[in-house]
Amino acid sequence: MSTPVVAKVASLLDEAARTGVPIPPVRDLLVGTDGIDTAYAVQRLRVERGLAAGRRLVGRKIGLTSPAVQRQLGVGQPDFGALFADMAVPDGGRIAAGRLLQPKVEAEVVLVLGAYLPHRECTAADLLRATDFALPALEIVDSRIADWDISIVDTVADNASCGLYVLGGTPVPLDRVDLRGVRMTLERGGETVSEGTGADCLGGPLNAACWLASTLAALGDPLRAGDIVLTGALGPMAPATAGDAFVARIEGLGTVEVGFAAPAVEATSEGTTA
Repeated sequence: MSTPVVAKVASLLDEAARTGVPIPPVRDLLVGTDGIDTAYAVQRLRVERGLAAGRRLVGRKIGLTSPAVQRQLGVGQPDFGALFADMAVPDGGRIAAGRLLQPKVEAEVVLVLGAYLPHRECTAADLLRATDFALPALEIVDSRIADWDISIVDTVADNASCGLYVLGGTPVPLDRVDLRGVRMTLERGGETVSEGTGADCLGGPLNAACWLASTLAALGDPLRAGDIVLTGALGPMAPATAGDAFVARIEGLGTVEVGFAAPAVEATSEGTTA
């Protein structure tokens, strides 16, 4: 249920996304509320506004799958956010300058579901049966909060700090890959900037996806056939600036890449650049 404070925080975050101007942390506005639950109410309201505007919900992302990041934010569990179709970037595509506020890139395993997951206690077997295939992916995380000065409340309200995502193009059935054992390398301009394994994502991407499926089922909004599940980072995120090019290699799943376009150079009336 929306309250005046939930509506206010949702509007502030929506305005930051629209204008490209980050805002101060919203956690102080939520003091005296039930914290994370209220932050999820903000997230739900923003999702409802997106749906009302014609956006298409296509899945969910899982965040805070690293124990180190959980300790940093003082929490003991992951969080989740919503994925819309208009957040997808083609594999090998370029992200326009100014589209994001303060982007960072992380490499992940994506599961694409072929069945409904209604159980409040989802098991790995349930998830294995329900998953059509896995893909390598890049999540471009972004924060509407200035300088990434976030708590768990800030990131949950801000759709788990999600920006955009890139999916690889070769589907791999789960019986052909050991998701827990995969090795990941993320390069920026040919230089390795992040490394990790499937086990670095909450002990394994299936663990993270089971947590999400169980959590959403308990909330009455279960994962459905066709949903995309970004299961969480396999290694540290890397900052991105205009002109950067990233490629992730995930053993057994292949590669996925994206670039960040440089700002357009304006020409002066004399024909020189400004």
